[in-house]
Parts: sequence; structure tokens; C-alpha cells
Amino acid sequence: MTTEILLVLTSHRQLGETDQETGVWLEEAVNPYYRFLEAGFEVTLASPNGGDVPIDDKSILDEAQTEDTRHFFQDETAQKRFNNTVPLGQIKAEDYDAIFIPGGHGPMWDLCENEKLANLVEAFDCAGKIIAAVCHGPAGLLSAKKADGTPFVAGKKLTSFSNSEEETVGLHELVPFLLESRLKELGAKYANADDFQAKVVQDGNLITGQNPASSSGVAEAVIGSMKSLSSVGS
Repeated sequence: MTTEILLVLTSHRQLGETDQETGVWLEEAVNPYYRFLEAGFEVTLASPNGGDVPIDDKSILDEAQTEDTRHFFQDETAQKRFNNTVPLGQIKAEDYDAIFIPGGHGPMWDLCENEKLANLVEAFDCAGKIIAAVCHGPAGLLSAKKADGTPFVAGKKLTSFSNSEEETVGLHELVPFLLESRLKELGAKYANADDFQAKVVQDGNLITGQNPASSSGVAEAVIGSMKSLSSVGS
């Protein structure tokens, strides 16, 4: 039976009130995308608006490239899929085994308060399915609630792009909120490594990564968890 992964990407393009563009950080989307395909998983790409996904310009600069991002620019099939994402409103939680939310600054504006995504996260959690996010992707968990109405992230061990990293890249005054601070306010047990060092935290069915360097590590943790669940269920 094929494992189905839902990759939820941002539709947001504008960096605050500036004329700068934002979107998904390419590495955080394509590194997991290729890891999942290599594992034999099926991957569905979705976004709030559907259609094409904005890619942060800075994430396509030479210094931000990885083997996977370079592959992406030669991969017409992948590019076509990123330009034709499924609207979140058409997604049903029961069709998928895990959800993965990449970052980039876009999620800080749209995924953080998307009701459909919150409902999906809640449904995945109730079913005990894997919920994963990296860098600013955990912004997509903020609106979700547990069955008792408390924040989904409350009491959970997790990580995300840190306040220190936000200040280092000079965007701490442009983002609508600081993600580390907001997660802590909601009761999350937040932990981070030094700036831009890879860190992956798993707490039950929740897997999070701190920054772009953590994207493949989160993907590998998802794959390992899916294989463990599969062996238990077989």
C-alpha cells in the first residue's frame, strides 16, 4: 500500500509592507520532496490558493543551492507540480498518511491563520498521523487545537526558526511576529541549536526542524516514522 504525503506550501508572495517578494524557501520544499520520492512515497503538493507557489528569491541564489535544488531546476516534472498545486480546500485528511509543511517567510502570513490547514492538522493529530514542519513551517501549526480546545503545540517539544536567526537575517522587524516567541506563548516546549545549525525534534507524531539545514533531517525522520508505523500495522 502506497504511503501518501501531503506537502503544504505557502501562497504568500509579499514580504510585509515592502516591495520585496517572499514565498517558500526552496531547499525546505525540494529536499524533502525528493527524499519522499526516493522512499517510494506519493507526494501531493497543496497550497491555500492552489496553482503556482512563490519561491523566495534569496533561496535561489548560488550560496543557497543544494544538490536537490540544482536538480529541481533540471526537473521539468517537479517544476510543473510546483506550478500546479492543489487548493487546500480540495484536500481531505483521510487521503494522506503524513503532512509536511516547509518554511520560507510566506507561512508567517498565510499558513499561520489558515482554517483549512488548522483543521487538517487537527484531523491528522486525532488519527495519530505524522505531522512535520521545518523552519517557518511550524507557523502552520499555530491555529490548530487539541480535542480539549487548547493549542495543538501546547506542551509539545518542538523547534522552528529562532528569534536569533530572524535577527541575524535582518527580518525580525518585518515579520508579523517572531515564531519562537509565539510558540512559547502558546505553551510549546521550544528548543533550538546555534544559529543555522541543523536541529530536528520529534515528540510523538510531531516532527520539527529549526532551519533550512534541518530539512533533510526532518524528512528522514518522517520516513523512519512511517516505516515504523507500517511495520507495526503489518
